[in-house]
Order: sequence, then structure tokens, then C-alpha cells
Amino acid sequence: MMIKPVRNDADNAEAVARIEMLWGASPGTPEGDELDVLATLVDQYESIRWPDREVDPVDCLRIIMDDTERSQADLARLLGSRSRASEILNRRRALTVEMIWLISREWNIPADLLVKPYALSTAA
Repeated sequence: MMIKPVRNDADNAEAVARIEMLWGASPGTPEGDELDVLATLVDQYESIRWPDREVDPVDCLRIIMDDTERSQADLARLLGSRSRASEILNRRRALTVEMIWLISREWNIPADLLVKPYALSTAA
């Protein structure tokens, strides 16, 4: 049993593939133990990578940016404007469908984490 930490999407995909191979292993066997450990690692990684779906889109985006070591400048490059990225992160502008699609596609984030109404800042 060669188990390693799940640190990124590639590690996660590898662990999920191994889980699929081990699915149905009897509890208490080496394969069953490996399945239990891998399932725990994947669950932990996915709960961090794709936080609770009750988190609003801006908080979710901030969490994911932090977890993946992306910056506001990275978001600005993706959206094509520093001011747009700032407005999004400071809740002065709502994410559009096009922005959500782009972020989801380029950063491999499930779009449903970003598709949700949220309050915008009323501060000037």
C-alpha cells in the first residue's frame, strides 16, 4: 500500500482512480484499509478545494485563490482588468455568467460554487 498526500487536483484524480479500483474491498483487509485511508484523504482535499456550497461566491473565490496561491493580479489577468478583479473581490461588482464560465474553465472550479446571489457592498 503506497499512500501519499493529496495536495492538488492531479493527486486527487490519482487517488479517486485508486479508490474506484479498490471499491468493494472487504473491511479489515489491506485493500479495505487502503480504501478507507484514500477516501479520507480525498474527502479532506475536496472539502478544502471545493468548500461548503453555502459559502457565498466571493468568499469561495477568495478561499480557492488562497488555497491555490492565486492572487488578485491572477484574477485580473483572467478577467482582463485590474479594476474588475478589485470590484469583484470587494463586492462592488457582481460576477457575470461570462466571468463565472471563464473562472470555472480556466481555474477548474465547479461553476455552481460561483453561481449564487450575494450582497454587494453599498460603500462608495
